[in-house]
Amino acid sequence: MAPPVRTPRQAWIDAALAILAASGPEAVRVETLAAELGVTRGGFYRQFASRQELLDAVLDSWEHRSIDEVLQRLDEEGGDAKSKVRKAGRLTLSKELLPIDMAVREWARREPAVAARLERVDNSRMDYLRELIGTLHSDPREVEARSMLAFSLMIADYLIAAGHRTGTRTEIIQSASRLILGD
Repeated sequence: MAPPVRTPRQAWIDAALAILAASGPEAVRVETLAAELGVTRGGFYRQFASRQELLDAVLDSWEHRSIDEVLQRLDEEGGDAKSKVRKAGRLTLSKELLPIDMAVREWARREPAVAARLERVDNSRMDYLRELIGTLHSDPREVEARSMLAFSLMIADYLIAAGHRTGTRTEIIQSASRLILGD
C-alpha cells in the first residue's frame, strides 16, 4: 500500500497568503485552508504544530518575497540607481505582492509582533532606497528625504483615490518619480 500523499508545507503557506490578501488574518483558518486545498485538517498538523506556526511561516514567506527575491531580481537585472529605484517599487508592490503587503499593514495595526515584522521589512526597503539614492546625492538629509518620498509614493499610490487634473495616474507618478530622483 502506497503512503498517503501529503500536501507540501509551501502549499499551505501559499493558500494562507492568498486568504490573507483577500480577507485578512482572521480568515486564515485551518478548516478554510483544508477546504481550499481539498484535503483534511489532519494534513495541516503534519506540517504545522499550530495556526500560529503557520502565521509565522506566512510572514516569513512574505518577508522573503518582499525583500530577498526583489533584491535578487534587481541584482540580476542590473541597471543604474534610478532604474533600480523605479524597478524596486514595481517589484515590491507588484500585483502579486501588493495585496499581501496591504493586508500585513492592516494586520500590523492590531498586532505588535506583526508591526515589528513590518517595521523590519520597511527598514530594509528604506535602507535599499538610501543606498541607491545616496549614489545620486551626497547630502545625507536630502538622501533621507528623497528616500522617504520615494517610499511614501510607492505605498500611497495604492491608498489615494483622488483623481488628477493634468494627466493620468501613471503620468503623475512618473512626474513625481522624476522630481524625487532629480531627473
